[in-house]
Order: sequence, then C-alpha cells, then structure tokens
Amino acid sequence: MITLALAKGRTAKDTFRLLEKAKIHFPDFHEKSRKLVFYNENQTIKLIFVKAVDVTTYVEKGAADIGIVGKDNILEAQADIYELLDLNIGKCKFAVASLEDNSISYTSPLTVATKYPNVAQTFFNRKGITIDAIKLNGSVELAPLIGMADVIVDIVETGSTLKENGLSTIEDIEEISTRLVVNKASFATKTSQIQQFITQIKSVLE
Repeated sequence: MITLALAKGRTAKDTFRLLEKAKIHFPDFHEKSRKLVFYNENQTIKLIFVKAVDVTTYVEKGAADIGIVGKDNILEAQADIYELLDLNIGKCKFAVASLEDNSISYTSPLTVATKYPNVAQTFFNRKGITIDAIKLNGSVELAPLIGMADVIVDIVETGSTLKENGLSTIEDIEEISTRLVVNKASFATKTSQIQQFITQIKSVLE
C-alpha cells in the first residue's frame, strides 16, 4: 500500500476531480466528511488529509510516500523530497509588493512582511540584499500600510487584494501551482506502485 498526503483547502476539490479522472476512486470520501483517512477501492492507496503546510513534512519523514501540495509550501519547507509532477492546479505566483506611491529601491536592510520567510530570504539573498523578515500568518497587506514593513512577499492570484489595499507588484518571484512530491526512500522501495500512480495522473494531464 502507498500513502498519499493531500492538502486540505481550496485546491483539494480540483485534486479530487483529477484523481477521479485518473480512475483513482475513494468510495468513502464525500465533501462533508470529517474523516482524515480514506482508502481506494482495492486498498492499494491510503489517503490522509493534512494541513497544506504539513504535507512536505509527512512526505520527507516517510509518513506519506506521495504528497500533493502547492509549490509555495514546497519552497518554504525546503524539504529533502522529489518534486515529480506539475498538476497545473491553483496557478498563481509569488511576488514582491509595496505601496503604489512608494517607488522602492531595494536597499539593505529591507524589512519584509511575509507568511513565507524562507522564500523571501532566498529571493533577496540572490540579489545580495539583507532583509529583516517579519513572519505574519494573515493580512500581510497591512504591514506596509502601518509602516511595519517596506515590502511584502506573498502569493498573488489576480492582484485585486493588493489593489484594494493600495499596493502594487514590484517584481514576480516564481510561478506557483499544485505539485506531486515523493519521499526519496519510498521512490526506491515502492518504485512500481509510485510509477503506476504517476502514470495514471499523467494520462489525464496530457
């Protein structure tokens, strides 16, 4: 049996649609269920529902063989896992944004508010800019408005939230979408089952 960790949240519905198309069915699953563990019809796949930020941890530690999670969480976790497939679900991007009337020039040190301090640190390190990263769990857009940060690093889909709060994108960092990740040891020990799973998914992506 292989264990699949799936992120709860907005992309879960699209991921389930994809699994169904690939003929991977979990008969007990329904949207209102509060269960966290499900099995496919022939008991070859165990599905566990976890928080998006935890998927990479479950996969890296071997509690799950495969994970389906956003690239944002993969980048932030910096986990030692294989990223094997882009599922083209939940497309958006990481971006740097600041106040529209603030033509910011990146000068060290820069105060950056973000839910993703590792992503911010990596990006600005490449530019040779020292930052003071402030980790916030929500309403990151507020930080520049109250003088708490020079810029924010966040996920941008349409840009409407930024615009409504008087912010605009300065620079795009990276494209984001839902990916399939695999535990390194599992890939060696359960190669055929994992390859079979990936082949089924690929067949409906192409």
